Amino acid sequence: MHSMYRIAALVAALSVSMTGQADQTNNGKSAPAFGNGPVKIEQVAFFPDQQSTGVAISRTGRLFVSLPRLSLDNPISLGEVIDGKIRPYPDLAWNAYRSSNGDRNKPAEQFVTAQAIVTDHQDNLWVLDPATPKRSGPIKGAVKLVKIDLARNKVVKVFYFDDKAVPEGASLNDVRFSPDDHFAYLSDVANPGHAGAIVVMDLRTGKAWRALDGDPSTQTSPDLYLMGDGKKLLGPDGKGLQLNVDGIEISPDGSTFYWQALTGDTVYSVPTADLDDPARALKAKATPVAKTHPADGLWIDRAGRFFVSNPSEDSVEVADHVGAPLKLLVKDKRMRWPDSFAQGADGALYVSASFIGDSPWFHPEAKTTPSAVFRITAGQ
Repeated sequence: MHSMYRIAALVAALSVSMTGQADQTNNGKSAPAFGNGPVKIEQVAFFPDQQSTGVAISRTGRLFVSLPRLSLDNPISLGEVIDGKIRPYPDLAWNAYRSSNGDRNKPAEQFVTAQAIVTDHQDNLWVLDPATPKRSGPIKGAVKLVKIDLARNKVVKVFYFDDKAVPEGASLNDVRFSPDDHFAYLSDVANPGHAGAIVVMDLRTGKAWRALDGDPSTQTSPDLYLMGDGKKLLGPDGKGLQLNVDGIEISPDGSTFYWQALTGDTVYSVPTADLDDPARALKAKATPVAKTHPADGLWIDRAGRFFVSNPSEDSVEVADHVGAPLKLLVKDKRMRWPDSFAQGADGALYVSASFIGDSPWFHPEAKTTPSAVFRITAGQ
Protein backbone atom coordinates (compact mmCIF):
# COMPACT_ATOMS: atom_id res chain seq x y z
CA MET A 1 0.00 0.00 0.00
CA HIS A 2 1.25 3.48 -0.82
CA SER A 3 2.94 5.28 2.08
CA MET A 4 0.49 8.19 1.94
CA TYR A 5 -2.37 5.83 2.90
CA ARG A 6 -0.32 4.57 5.87
CA ILE A 7 0.37 8.17 6.97
CA ALA A 8 -3.31 9.11 6.61
CA ALA A 9 -4.32 6.08 8.63
CA LEU A 10 -1.82 6.89 11.37
CA VAL A 11 -3.14 10.44 11.64
CA ALA A 12 -6.73 9.16 11.71
CA ALA A 13 -5.88 6.54 14.32
CA LEU A 14 -4.26 9.19 16.53
CA SER A 15 -7.34 11.37 16.16
CA VAL A 16 -9.60 8.47 17.10
CA SER A 17 -7.47 7.71 20.14
CA MET A 18 -7.52 11.34 21.31
CA THR A 19 -11.28 11.63 20.95
CA GLY A 20 -11.91 8.28 22.66
CA GLN A 21 -13.95 6.91 19.75
CA ALA A 22 -11.90 3.73 19.66
CA ASP A 23 -13.15 2.80 23.12
CA GLN A 24 -16.81 3.04 22.14
CA THR A 25 -18.51 -0.29 21.52
CA ASN A 26 -20.07 0.00 18.09
CA ASN A 27 -20.40 -3.40 16.36
CA GLY A 28 -16.70 -3.94 16.84
CA LYS A 29 -15.75 -1.01 14.61
CA SER A 30 -13.72 2.04 15.57
CA ALA A 31 -13.60 3.68 12.13
CA PRO A 32 -15.60 6.87 11.64
CA ALA A 33 -18.58 6.90 9.30
CA PHE A 34 -18.01 6.97 5.56
CA GLY A 35 -17.96 10.50 4.12
CA ASN A 36 -20.72 12.38 2.32
CA GLY A 37 -18.82 14.21 -0.43
CA PRO A 38 -17.76 13.29 -3.97
CA VAL A 39 -16.82 9.62 -4.27
CA LYS A 40 -13.39 8.53 -5.47
CA ILE A 41 -12.16 5.00 -6.13
CA GLU A 42 -8.54 3.91 -6.55
CA GLN A 43 -6.86 0.57 -6.96
CA VAL A 44 -4.33 0.13 -4.17
CA ALA A 45 -3.18 -3.40 -4.97
CA PHE A 46 -3.39 -5.82 -7.90
CA PHE A 47 -2.30 -9.45 -7.88
CA PRO A 48 -2.16 -10.83 -11.44
CA ASP A 49 -1.88 -14.50 -10.49
CA GLN A 50 -3.11 -14.72 -6.86
CA GLN A 51 -6.82 -14.91 -6.00
CA SER A 52 -7.57 -13.13 -2.74
CA THR A 53 -11.09 -12.75 -1.32
CA GLY A 54 -10.96 -11.23 2.16
CA VAL A 55 -9.52 -7.84 3.09
CA ALA A 56 -8.70 -6.16 6.40
CA ILE A 57 -7.07 -2.85 7.30
CA SER A 58 -5.54 -2.03 10.68
CA ARG A 59 -5.80 1.31 12.45
CA THR A 60 -2.25 2.09 11.38
CA GLY A 61 -2.94 1.29 7.74
CA ARG A 62 -1.54 -2.24 7.47
CA LEU A 63 -3.34 -4.09 4.68
CA PHE A 64 -4.11 -7.83 4.86
CA VAL A 65 -5.70 -10.24 2.38
CA SER A 66 -6.85 -13.85 2.53
CA LEU A 67 -6.36 -16.42 -0.22
CA PRO A 68 -8.68 -19.39 0.47
CA ARG A 69 -7.30 -21.73 -2.18
CA LEU A 70 -10.58 -21.84 -4.11
CA SER A 71 -9.01 -23.51 -7.12
CA LEU A 72 -5.21 -23.47 -6.74
CA ASP A 73 -2.90 -24.74 -3.99
CA ASN A 74 -1.51 -21.27 -3.21
CA PRO A 75 1.69 -21.01 -1.17
CA ILE A 76 0.08 -18.23 0.91
CA SER A 77 -3.37 -18.29 2.52
CA LEU A 78 -3.06 -15.21 4.77
CA GLY A 79 -0.84 -12.35 3.77
CA GLU A 80 0.12 -8.78 4.51
CA VAL A 81 0.46 -6.49 1.50
CA ILE A 82 3.83 -4.76 1.61
CA ASP A 83 5.08 -2.70 -1.35
CA GLY A 84 2.36 -4.25 -3.50
CA LYS A 85 3.38 -7.83 -2.75
CA ILE A 86 1.65 -10.43 -0.58
CA ARG A 87 3.91 -11.60 2.23
CA PRO A 88 2.95 -14.66 4.33
CA TYR A 89 1.48 -13.60 7.68
CA PRO A 90 2.10 -13.98 10.56
CA ASP A 91 4.85 -16.34 9.38
CA LEU A 92 5.71 -19.16 6.98
CA ALA A 93 4.69 -21.88 9.44
CA TRP A 94 1.05 -20.78 9.55
CA ASN A 95 1.03 -20.71 5.73
CA ALA A 96 2.78 -24.05 5.22
CA TYR A 97 -0.33 -26.10 4.38
CA ARG A 98 -0.39 -27.62 0.89
CA SER A 99 -2.92 -30.14 -0.36
CA SER A 100 -0.04 -31.87 -2.12
CA ASN A 101 1.72 -32.45 1.23
CA GLY A 102 -0.90 -34.97 2.33
CA ASP A 103 -0.23 -36.40 5.80
CA ARG A 104 2.75 -34.10 6.31
CA ASN A 105 0.36 -31.21 6.90
CA LYS A 106 -0.65 -30.04 10.37
CA PRO A 107 -4.01 -28.47 9.49
CA ALA A 108 -4.91 -27.63 13.11
CA GLU A 109 -1.82 -25.40 13.26
CA GLN A 110 -1.90 -24.03 9.71
CA PHE A 111 -4.19 -21.89 7.59
CA VAL A 112 -5.83 -24.39 5.26
CA THR A 113 -8.16 -21.92 3.54
CA ALA A 114 -8.10 -18.54 5.28
CA GLN A 115 -11.42 -16.98 4.32
CA ALA A 116 -12.82 -13.98 6.22
CA ILE A 117 -10.40 -11.60 7.94
CA VAL A 118 -11.60 -8.87 10.28
CA THR A 119 -9.88 -6.36 12.57
CA ASP A 120 -11.73 -5.75 15.82
CA HIS A 121 -12.03 -2.49 17.77
CA GLN A 122 -8.94 -3.46 19.75
CA ASP A 123 -7.03 -3.80 16.46
CA ASN A 124 -6.56 -7.54 16.64
CA LEU A 125 -6.79 -9.46 13.37
CA TRP A 126 -9.24 -12.36 13.34
CA VAL A 127 -8.92 -15.06 10.69
CA LEU A 128 -11.67 -17.53 9.85
CA ASP A 129 -10.37 -20.81 8.42
CA PRO A 130 -13.20 -23.13 7.24
CA ALA A 131 -10.59 -25.75 6.25
CA THR A 132 -12.30 -26.50 2.93
CA PRO A 133 -9.64 -26.77 0.21
CA LYS A 134 -11.20 -26.57 -3.26
CA ARG A 135 -14.68 -26.53 -1.65
CA SER A 136 -14.27 -29.96 -0.04
CA GLY A 137 -14.35 -31.10 3.57
CA PRO A 138 -14.18 -29.51 6.05
CA ILE A 139 -11.07 -31.13 7.48
CA LYS A 140 -11.96 -32.37 10.96
CA GLY A 141 -10.19 -30.60 13.78
CA ALA A 142 -8.97 -27.82 11.51
CA VAL A 143 -11.98 -25.47 11.33
CA LYS A 144 -10.93 -22.51 13.43
CA LEU A 145 -11.13 -18.85 14.32
CA VAL A 146 -7.67 -17.41 14.91
CA LYS A 147 -6.88 -14.23 16.85
CA ILE A 148 -3.64 -12.43 15.98
CA ASP A 149 -2.10 -9.61 18.02
CA LEU A 150 -0.97 -7.16 15.35
CA ALA A 151 1.35 -5.35 17.75
CA ARG A 152 3.33 -8.56 18.27
CA ASN A 153 2.52 -10.28 14.95
CA LYS A 154 1.65 -13.35 16.96
CA VAL A 155 -1.25 -15.80 17.18
CA VAL A 156 -2.61 -15.43 20.71
CA LYS A 157 -5.75 -17.59 20.60
CA VAL A 158 -7.27 -20.32 18.43
CA PHE A 159 -10.92 -21.34 18.73
CA TYR A 160 -11.83 -24.68 17.16
CA PHE A 161 -15.29 -25.74 15.97
CA ASP A 162 -16.58 -29.22 16.71
CA ASP A 163 -18.42 -31.50 14.28
CA LYS A 164 -21.81 -30.57 15.72
CA ALA A 165 -21.42 -26.86 15.02
CA VAL A 166 -19.63 -27.46 11.71
CA PRO A 167 -20.73 -30.85 10.30
CA GLU A 168 -19.67 -32.57 7.11
CA GLY A 169 -20.36 -30.32 4.12
CA ALA A 170 -20.21 -27.08 6.10
CA SER A 171 -18.10 -24.16 4.89
CA LEU A 172 -17.84 -21.15 7.19
CA ASN A 173 -17.55 -17.98 5.17
CA ASP A 174 -17.74 -14.69 7.08
CA VAL A 175 -17.62 -13.48 10.67
CA ARG A 176 -18.77 -10.54 12.81
CA PHE A 177 -18.38 -9.89 16.53
CA SER A 178 -20.63 -8.56 19.26
CA PRO A 179 -19.55 -5.14 20.58
CA ASP A 180 -18.30 -6.69 23.82
CA ASP A 181 -16.37 -9.43 22.00
CA HIS A 182 -18.46 -12.06 23.77
CA PHE A 183 -19.93 -13.68 20.65
CA ALA A 184 -18.80 -14.39 17.10
CA TYR A 185 -21.50 -14.75 14.42
CA LEU A 186 -20.62 -16.67 11.27
CA SER A 187 -22.22 -17.61 7.98
CA ASP A 188 -22.08 -21.22 6.79
CA VAL A 189 -22.40 -20.99 3.02
CA ALA A 190 -21.92 -24.81 2.86
CA ASN A 191 -20.32 -26.89 0.16
CA PRO A 192 -22.44 -27.93 -2.85
CA GLY A 193 -25.40 -30.10 -1.89
CA HIS A 194 -25.48 -29.03 1.75
CA ALA A 195 -27.69 -26.56 3.62
CA GLY A 196 -26.61 -23.12 4.74
CA ALA A 197 -26.89 -21.90 8.34
CA ILE A 198 -25.77 -19.33 10.89
CA VAL A 199 -23.18 -20.41 13.44
CA VAL A 200 -22.59 -18.69 16.78
CA MET A 201 -19.58 -19.09 19.06
CA ASP A 202 -19.31 -18.00 22.68
CA LEU A 203 -15.76 -16.65 22.83
CA ARG A 204 -15.67 -16.98 26.61
CA THR A 205 -16.40 -20.70 26.63
CA GLY A 206 -15.41 -21.76 23.12
CA LYS A 207 -18.77 -23.45 22.59
CA ALA A 208 -20.51 -23.06 19.23
CA TRP A 209 -23.98 -23.85 17.90
CA ARG A 210 -26.05 -23.60 14.74
CA ALA A 211 -29.13 -21.49 14.01
CA LEU A 212 -31.53 -21.27 11.07
CA ASP A 213 -29.97 -24.46 9.72
CA GLY A 214 -31.72 -25.19 6.41
CA ASP A 215 -34.11 -22.28 6.93
CA PRO A 216 -35.25 -20.74 3.61
CA SER A 217 -33.60 -17.45 4.65
CA THR A 218 -30.14 -19.04 4.68
CA GLN A 219 -30.51 -20.92 1.38
CA THR A 220 -29.80 -20.03 -2.21
CA SER A 221 -32.54 -18.98 -4.67
CA PRO A 222 -32.29 -21.43 -7.62
CA ASP A 223 -34.05 -19.04 -9.98
CA LEU A 224 -31.37 -16.34 -9.61
CA TYR A 225 -28.08 -16.12 -11.48
CA LEU A 226 -24.84 -14.24 -11.10
CA MET A 227 -23.95 -12.23 -14.18
CA GLY A 228 -20.68 -11.38 -15.87
CA ASP A 229 -20.40 -8.77 -18.62
CA GLY A 230 -24.18 -8.91 -19.04
CA LYS A 231 -24.36 -12.70 -19.43
CA LYS A 232 -25.30 -15.47 -17.02
CA LEU A 233 -22.27 -17.01 -15.38
CA LEU A 234 -22.52 -20.72 -16.15
CA GLY A 235 -20.08 -23.50 -15.42
CA PRO A 236 -18.99 -26.20 -17.87
CA ASP A 237 -22.06 -28.18 -16.80
CA GLY A 238 -24.32 -25.33 -17.89
CA LYS A 239 -25.37 -24.54 -14.31
CA GLY A 240 -25.06 -21.26 -12.46
CA LEU A 241 -23.26 -20.72 -9.18
CA GLN A 242 -25.65 -21.36 -6.29
CA LEU A 243 -24.37 -20.20 -2.90
CA ASN A 244 -26.22 -20.00 0.41
CA VAL A 245 -25.88 -17.43 3.20
CA ASP A 246 -22.67 -15.49 2.66
CA GLY A 247 -22.62 -11.79 3.54
CA ILE A 248 -23.44 -10.93 7.17
CA GLU A 249 -23.43 -7.82 9.34
CA ILE A 250 -24.51 -6.41 12.73
CA SER A 251 -26.39 -3.19 13.46
CA PRO A 252 -24.41 -0.27 14.94
CA ASP A 253 -25.83 -0.94 18.41
CA GLY A 254 -25.12 -4.67 18.17
CA SER A 255 -28.75 -5.67 18.70
CA THR A 256 -29.60 -6.98 15.22
CA PHE A 257 -27.90 -9.50 12.98
CA TYR A 258 -28.33 -9.35 9.18
CA TRP A 259 -27.55 -11.83 6.41
CA GLN A 260 -28.19 -12.69 2.78
CA ALA A 261 -27.58 -15.67 0.52
CA LEU A 262 -25.03 -14.80 -2.14
CA THR A 263 -27.40 -16.13 -4.81
CA GLY A 264 -30.35 -14.36 -3.25
CA ASP A 265 -32.12 -11.02 -3.29
CA THR A 266 -33.36 -10.57 0.27
CA VAL A 267 -31.66 -9.39 3.46
CA TYR A 268 -33.00 -10.99 6.65
CA SER A 269 -32.58 -10.08 10.30
CA VAL A 270 -32.90 -11.56 13.76
CA PRO A 271 -32.24 -10.06 17.22
CA THR A 272 -28.76 -11.06 18.37
CA ALA A 273 -30.35 -11.95 21.72
CA ASP A 274 -32.12 -14.82 19.93
CA LEU A 275 -28.79 -16.17 18.70
CA ASP A 276 -26.74 -15.75 21.88
CA ASP A 277 -28.52 -18.57 23.69
CA PRO A 278 -28.31 -22.08 22.15
CA ALA A 279 -31.89 -22.96 23.09
CA ARG A 280 -33.34 -19.71 21.73
CA ALA A 281 -31.19 -20.02 18.60
CA LEU A 282 -33.00 -23.24 17.70
CA LYS A 283 -36.27 -21.27 17.59
CA ALA A 284 -34.91 -18.12 15.91
CA LYS A 285 -37.18 -16.60 13.25
CA ALA A 286 -35.91 -14.70 10.24
CA THR A 287 -37.52 -11.40 9.26
CA PRO A 288 -37.08 -10.06 5.71
CA VAL A 289 -35.95 -6.43 5.91
CA ALA A 290 -34.57 -5.43 2.49
CA LYS A 291 -34.68 -6.35 -1.19
CA THR A 292 -31.38 -6.45 -3.00
CA HIS A 293 -29.83 -8.69 -5.69
CA PRO A 294 -27.18 -11.43 -5.64
CA ALA A 295 -24.52 -9.95 -3.35
CA ASP A 296 -21.31 -11.09 -1.72
CA GLY A 297 -20.27 -8.55 0.93
CA LEU A 298 -22.35 -6.49 3.37
CA TRP A 299 -21.12 -3.61 5.53
CA ILE A 300 -22.67 -1.11 7.96
CA ASP A 301 -20.72 1.96 9.06
CA ARG A 302 -21.00 3.78 12.37
CA ALA A 303 -23.75 6.01 10.99
CA GLY A 304 -25.85 2.97 10.05
CA ARG A 305 -25.39 3.30 6.30
CA PHE A 306 -25.66 -0.02 4.53
CA PHE A 307 -23.17 -1.00 1.81
CA VAL A 308 -23.81 -3.93 -0.54
CA SER A 309 -21.49 -5.40 -3.17
CA ASN A 310 -22.90 -6.21 -6.60
CA PRO A 311 -20.66 -8.80 -8.30
CA SER A 312 -22.83 -8.88 -11.43
CA GLU A 313 -22.29 -5.16 -12.04
CA ASP A 314 -18.75 -4.65 -10.69
CA SER A 315 -20.23 -2.09 -8.34
CA VAL A 316 -20.94 -1.14 -4.73
CA GLU A 317 -24.28 0.26 -3.64
CA VAL A 318 -25.33 2.10 -0.49
CA ALA A 319 -28.56 2.78 1.41
CA ASP A 320 -29.18 5.30 4.18
CA HIS A 321 -30.06 2.36 6.41
CA VAL A 322 -30.98 -1.32 6.05
CA GLY A 323 -34.28 -1.39 4.17
CA ALA A 324 -33.87 2.00 2.47
CA PRO A 325 -33.50 2.09 -1.32
CA LEU A 326 -30.06 1.15 -2.62
CA LYS A 327 -28.20 3.75 -4.67
CA LEU A 328 -25.07 3.33 -6.75
CA LEU A 329 -21.98 4.36 -4.81
CA VAL A 330 -19.35 3.41 -7.37
CA LYS A 331 -18.97 1.22 -10.48
CA ASP A 332 -15.61 0.29 -11.93
CA LYS A 333 -14.91 -2.44 -14.50
CA ARG A 334 -11.55 -3.07 -12.84
CA MET A 335 -13.39 -4.12 -9.67
CA ARG A 336 -14.29 -7.56 -10.94
CA TRP A 337 -16.58 -9.29 -8.43
CA PRO A 338 -16.47 -6.93 -5.42
CA ASP A 339 -16.27 -9.35 -2.53
CA SER A 340 -15.47 -8.24 1.02
CA PHE A 341 -15.39 -4.91 2.85
CA ALA A 342 -13.16 -3.30 5.46
CA GLN A 343 -12.93 0.26 6.73
CA GLY A 344 -9.85 2.30 7.61
CA ALA A 345 -9.28 4.61 10.56
CA ASP A 346 -9.98 7.56 8.26
CA GLY A 347 -13.38 6.19 7.20
CA ALA A 348 -12.20 4.99 3.78
CA LEU A 349 -13.90 1.84 2.54
CA TYR A 350 -11.71 -0.99 1.25
CA VAL A 351 -13.14 -3.58 -1.14
CA SER A 352 -11.56 -6.80 -2.35
CA ALA A 353 -12.21 -7.82 -5.94
CA SER A 354 -11.92 -11.61 -6.22
CA PHE A 355 -12.54 -12.03 -9.99
CA ILE A 356 -14.61 -15.16 -9.33
CA GLY A 357 -16.47 -14.68 -12.61
CA ASP A 358 -13.13 -14.93 -14.42
CA SER A 359 -11.94 -18.01 -12.51
CA PRO A 360 -11.66 -21.65 -13.67
CA TRP A 361 -15.11 -22.25 -12.17
CA PHE A 362 -16.54 -20.53 -15.24
CA HIS A 363 -13.54 -20.51 -17.56
CA PRO A 364 -11.75 -23.88 -17.35
CA GLU A 365 -9.06 -22.59 -19.67
CA ALA A 366 -7.99 -19.99 -17.08
CA LYS A 367 -4.70 -21.02 -15.50
CA THR A 368 -4.76 -18.41 -12.73
CA THR A 369 -7.23 -15.93 -11.27
CA PRO A 370 -6.18 -12.36 -10.49
CA SER A 371 -7.54 -10.18 -7.69
CA ALA A 372 -7.30 -6.61 -6.43
CA VAL A 373 -8.05 -4.26 -3.55
CA PHE A 374 -9.77 -0.91 -3.98
CA ARG A 375 -10.04 2.11 -1.70
CA ILE A 376 -13.21 4.21 -1.83
CA THR A 377 -13.40 7.65 -0.25
CA ALA A 378 -15.96 10.45 -0.11
CA GLY A 379 -14.56 13.94 0.48
CA GLN A 380 -16.36 16.66 2.38
